[in-house]
Amino acid sequence: MFKKLAILSSIVLVISACSKYQKLLKSSDYEQKYKMGVMYYEKGDYTRAYNLLEELHGIYKGTQRAEKVYYYLAGSHFGKKEYILAGYHYGMFARTYPQSEYAEEALYKSAYCAYLNASPSSLDMSFTVEGIKALQLFIDKYPKSNYVTECNSLIDELRGRLEVKAFANAKLYYNLGDYKAAGIALKNVLIEYPDTKYREEILYLILKSAFVLAEKSVESKKNERYQKAIDEYYILADEFPESEKIKEAERLFNKSRKYLKQQ
Repeated sequence: MFKKLAILSSIVLVISACSKYQKLLKSSDYEQKYKMGVMYYEKGDYTRAYNLLEELHGIYKGTQRAEKVYYYLAGSHFGKKEYILAGYHYGMFARTYPQSEYAEEALYKSAYCAYLNASPSSLDMSFTVEGIKALQLFIDKYPKSNYVTECNSLIDELRGRLEVKAFANAKLYYNLGDYKAAGIALKNVLIEYPDTKYREEILYLILKSAFVLAEKSVESKKNERYQKAIDEYYILADEFPESEKIKEAERLFNKSRKYLKQQ
């Protein structure tokens, strides 16, 4: 009996609270709307906070309160995981109120939203590039900020995603049998990411691409291309003499040299 009464009382309280909230939404008591909007925000009820603060953003424009209203409004988007909108408004806040006590945090959160928008599974790397730019912009603006270490870590993560994507794209040429394009693309990966964790595999694939390209070439180009394969072997063997692929690489090297000796 007491349990049922407690549940009933809770339902009544919820209905009452919802009724008060709906009345507040329709009212012109802006001071109360601001007070309750901040309260909802601090409680983590970002949807209600946003609904109350959205109107106030226009009402308080040009006043001293406008700054805090906009800060909470941007934060409400962030709390609702609307990262594109949150990033835009945090960035706009930092530009509109550069002297604000929240300016540094706002610019960081704008950059962090750009990082969050760069989904690891996305085929579009433009979000990843934009995330790196936004994080670097924050570091340049606030080089002594406590957020710098985290920003550098996030940049490294995003660059890692670009590295993986670049290698996958280059390797695709190899898998498709376009060995000339594969060699060029793989070398570009090494130029862009000289310390890549895929370096050993890339050097082997460059050698293999050069060798297969030589094999498939017309006679007039075979000498030059077999010599290129030999050169690529020396690069691999010099950097990774204990490579798991070294025996296969030596086989390609010996076949290339044998061909040239017969000419």
